[in-house]
Amino acid sequence: MSQSRATEEHAELTVENVGGIDTTEIAFSPGVTSLTGRNATNRTSLLQALMATLGSDRVSLKGDADHGEVALDLAGETYTRTLERRNGTVVFDGDPYLEDTEAAELFAFLLESNEARQAVARDDDLREVIMQPVDTAAVNAEIEQLEAEKRNLDDELDRLKSLDSRLPELETEKTRLEDRIEDKRAELDEKEAEIEDADESVDDTREQKNAFEDALDDLQDVRSDLEDVRYRIDTERESIGALEDERDELEANMTDLPETPAGDLDEIEAEIDRLRDHKQSLESTINQLQRILQFNEDLLDGDNPELHAALQDRESTGTETEGEALTDQLVEDTTVCWTCGSEVERDTIDDTLDSLRELRRDRSSKRNEVDAELDELTDRRDDLRGDRDRRERVDRKLDEVEREITQRESTLEELTDERSTLEDEIDEREAAVEELEGQEQSELLDRHKEANQLEFELGRLESDLDDVREEIASVEEDLDERDRLTDRREELQDELADLRTRIEQLEAEAVEAFNDHMETILGVLDYANIERIWIERTQQTVREGRRKVERGVFDLHVIRSTDEGATYEDSIAHLSESEREVTGLVFALAGYLVHDLHESLPFIVIDSLEALDSDRIAALVEYFEEYAEYLVVALLPEDAAALSDEYQRVTNI
Repeated sequence: MSQSRATEEHAELTVENVGGIDTTEIAFSPGVTSLTGRNATNRTSLLQALMATLGSDRVSLKGDADHGEVALDLAGETYTRTLERRNGTVVFDGDPYLEDTEAAELFAFLLESNEARQAVARDDDLREVIMQPVDTAAVNAEIEQLEAEKRNLDDELDRLKSLDSRLPELETEKTRLEDRIEDKRAELDEKEAEIEDADESVDDTREQKNAFEDALDDLQDVRSDLEDVRYRIDTERESIGALEDERDELEANMTDLPETPAGDLDEIEAEIDRLRDHKQSLESTINQLQRILQFNEDLLDGDNPELHAALQDRESTGTETEGEALTDQLVEDTTVCWTCGSEVERDTIDDTLDSLRELRRDRSSKRNEVDAELDELTDRRDDLRGDRDRRERVDRKLDEVEREITQRESTLEELTDERSTLEDEIDEREAAVEELEGQEQSELLDRHKEANQLEFELGRLESDLDDVREEIASVEEDLDERDRLTDRREELQDELADLRTRIEQLEAEAVEAFNDHMETILGVLDYANIERIWIERTQQTVREGRRKVERGVFDLHVIRSTDEGATYEDSIAHLSESEREVTGLVFALAGYLVHDLHESLPFIVIDSLEALDSDRIAALVEYFEEYAEYLVVALLPEDAAALSDEYQRVTNI
C-alpha cells in the first residue's frame, strides 16, 4: 500500500437538495464503498455531493430548491459547502477540504466526464493534462528571478575575489604611510626645536617680537587657507573628470537604446485588451458548453429524477405502452428527449453531445492560441516598456550629471577666484613680514615656513592613513561577507537545479508510474491480445511567447499480438471501450500519485465502469483500493456482486 491509512474512523456525509437528492446521510468506511443501484438512483449525485465537500464545483442544486448544503465529518473535522440560487446562478460558499482542487478534479474525481479519462479516449495531449496543475509560468518566472540574483552574486564575488590581492596592497600602503608619518613628525620636532633656539637668540623688544610673530601667524593662516583651496580645486577637477566620463558613457548607452514610439505601445495595449476580451468570450462559451454537457451527461446517467419524472408524466398522457418505466427506457437504446418529450435514439443524443464536445475542444484550442498570442504581445509590450523606462532612467541620469557638472564647474570657478585672492593676500602678508624681520627674523621666518609645510604634509599623510584604514576595514568586512555570499550562491544553484528539473522529473515520474501500473493492470485484467500499453516521453520544439523551447511530449503506444505470437503497434482509436476506460483510469491514477494527492486527499471517486465486465471491475477496484484511504465507486448491482463481501455497499440513497 502506497500510504498507511490515517484513520479507521468513518467519514460521515450529509446531503440536502443536491442533484436529485432531497436529504440523505451516508457513512463511508475506510476502504471501498460501492454505491450499488440502477440508473436514476442518485449515485452520481451522491458522488458529486462528496466531491463538493472536498472542494469541487461540479455539482448541481436540486431543480426545485433555492438552497442546498453538504457536510463531511472526517477525522474530527467538518467540511461544508452551501449552494444558493441567486438571479438564476448557483453561488457556492462554505469551508471545503481542499482550497485548490485542480489536481483533484483531474486525478481523483473520476466521473465519466473526467478530463484525464477523456484525454485518453480522445487521444489528446496527455503531457498537457498531467502538467496542468503545475504553474509552469510561475516556475519559469522563479527561475529568471533566481538567475538574476545569481548573476548579481557572481558579480559581487568577482569583485570580492579581486580584494584578496587588494588587502595586502593596502596593508603595505598603511605601513608605508605610518613610516612616513613617523619620519615627518621627527622632522617637525627637529624644526620646532630649531625655531625655539632661534627665538631665544633674537634680541628684540617684546613688542617687536610680538608684532613679527603675529604677522607670521597671519601669513601661515593664509597659506593654510590657500592649501585647502588648492586641494578642493584638485578634488573638483577630478570629480568633473569622472562626471564627464559618466556622461560620455550614458550618452553612448542612450545611443544604443532603441526608441519606443508611444504609438507602438498604444497599439499593443489595444490589441492586448482586444485579445483579453476575446479570451473572456471564449472562456464564457467553454463554460456554457461544459454546463450543457454536464447537464446532459447527468441526465443520461439518470441523476436528475425530477426531470425524468416530469417527462414520464408527460409520456403517460401520450402513446406510451402501459407499464413501461422511464428508468427502463434509459438503459435501453432509446430515451426520452428532455427538450421535446419525444422518444429518440440514444445514439442521436450521443452524437449531438459529441458535436458539443468537439465544439468545446475547438474553442479550447482557440483559447490556447489566444493565450499564446497574448503571451507574445505581453512580452513585446514589457520589452518596449523596459526600453522606454531604461531610456527615461538614462535621460534622467544624464540631466542629473549635467546639473552636477555645471554646479561643480561653478564651484571650481569660485575656488579659482578664491585662490587668486589668497595668493595676492599672501604676497601682501609676506611683504608685511619682511618689513618686520631682521636677519635673524628672516631665518626664523624660513624655519616657520618649513615647519608649516611639514605640518601640512603631516596632516595630509594622516588623512591618507585614515582613508587606507577605512578601506582596509571595508575590505575585511567584504571578505567576511564573502563566505555568506558563497553559501547563498550554492543554495541558489541547488534551487535552480531543482526548478529546472522539477517539470522534467514530474514528467518522468508520471510516465514511469503509468507504465508500471499499466503493465500490472494488463496482467491482472488479462486482455487477450494486448501485449503492452505504454507512454514514451520524447522532446519537441514548441513556441512559448516569442521563444522556442524544448518540451516533453507523451506518445501513447499500444502493442498487440497476433494468434501466431507476432507483435505489432496499433492505434489508440482501435482500443475497445473497455480498454480505453482502463487506460484512462490508470493514467488518472498515475497523476494522483505523482501529484502526491495520496498524501493530501483521502478520497478517489469513480463511476461509469459499465464498459468493463464484472470480474475486471472487481479486479480494478481491488487494485485502486491500495492507493486511497476511501475509494467510492458507483456500480450496477450485477457489477457490485463481483466485489469482495468485505466491501461496504450503499443501496439506498
